[in-house]
Amino acid sequence: MKNSIQALRERRNALAKEASDFLNIHNEAWNAAEHAPKYDAMLDGIDDLDSQITRINAVNDRMAKEALDEQLISAHQKNLGGDKKQTAIFAKWIRGGDKAISDTEWADIRATMSTTTGSEGGYTVQTDIAKTIAEALKATGGMRDVATVLQTSMGNSISYPNSNGTSEEGEILGENQLSADSDPELGVTTIAVYKYGSKVVAVPIELLMDSAIDIESFVRQRLVSRIARITNKHYTIGTGTGQPMGLVTAAAAGKVGASGQTATITYDDLVDLQHSVNRAYRDLGATFMMSDSALKVIRKLKDGQSRPIFVPGYETGVPGGMPDTLLGDRLVINDDIPAMAANAKSVVYGSLKSYLIRDVMSYNLMRFDDSAYAKKGQVGFLMFSRNGGGLPDVGGAVKYYQNSAT
Repeated sequence: MKNSIQALRERRNALAKEASDFLNIHNEAWNAAEHAPKYDAMLDGIDDLDSQITRINAVNDRMAKEALDEQLISAHQKNLGGDKKQTAIFAKWIRGGDKAISDTEWADIRATMSTTTGSEGGYTVQTDIAKTIAEALKATGGMRDVATVLQTSMGNSISYPNSNGTSEEGEILGENQLSADSDPELGVTTIAVYKYGSKVVAVPIELLMDSAIDIESFVRQRLVSRIARITNKHYTIGTGTGQPMGLVTAAAAGKVGASGQTATITYDDLVDLQHSVNRAYRDLGATFMMSDSALKVIRKLKDGQSRPIFVPGYETGVPGGMPDTLLGDRLVINDDIPAMAANAKSVVYGSLKSYLIRDVMSYNLMRFDDSAYAKKGQVGFLMFSRNGGGLPDVGGAVKYYQNSAT
């Protein structure tokens, strides 16, 4: 199965690169009648390969669920990217609780904790494992892939300075002429952190006792994925009241669709959205972000010469690889961006690195083996984290496209 998926991915990347090269070669002299069918056929081939890869992944996921584990490998023989000693101690605690850890191991835990602040009855995750958790969070949703991530050891609110200097300019001075005053307007954006919980994951005792299953991976992945989903949602569309201020909520209007465009967008709309963002921000590396359903609409758009404006990426995440691009700028999928509908802010664009995600590097994991779980033959696990987010920029670094109301 792994070889099959690898072969499909290689074919998919090769075809995506071929499509990108084809578009670059013929872009200046694009002939819609001759070139469009070939390019569309390549995109159809990429879609077919993506569907095959998705089906194989679905089978793998089902097999993992039936086994109550997503990695049926020998426990700890294949390390998860962290320090083997720390991972082994962490897994030992998951299986047996506090009593399973020796005094020497507790000393090692305290020496490698991500913070000196513990919690009664819990386990403050060690630094190495905390880093692995942070990487797992990045793999969910899309926001951590584009935002600036700030890690702090304390959880107090911080005031991030902001100032819009895009319209400021200097002056020419004559001899002995005094310089004019032009004080910048300075403000602050407060980035608070909020306590997030994974909700309890109950694991059968039999699974904890099975040494052939990497239970440490199973528990950690389930807890982390839950926190990743809720935080990505708040980083995207959070209201800023009792939760982080989301990117879409904080962004400014860039383009509103014409009447009748409740579920559509035009090529001209995308161009207008691009140019609604100051060129100084675009030069920093601008990015489009939207849901997968919005991309489905946009992939069908062509420019005035019937040339496609979407170019599929290949070997994304690999040095030398290319991301998906739209009108020459990077495109990132985030399904927490609203789908196209009446009044929906369905596409955002700009310097998305201006969005700040704040992590307090302290992940607390609780283990419950009291009677409420014991009588069911289970042990419960619960993870807490503290995270925040906001858009300190006030100069219009990020704009959104909004579908029409009617």
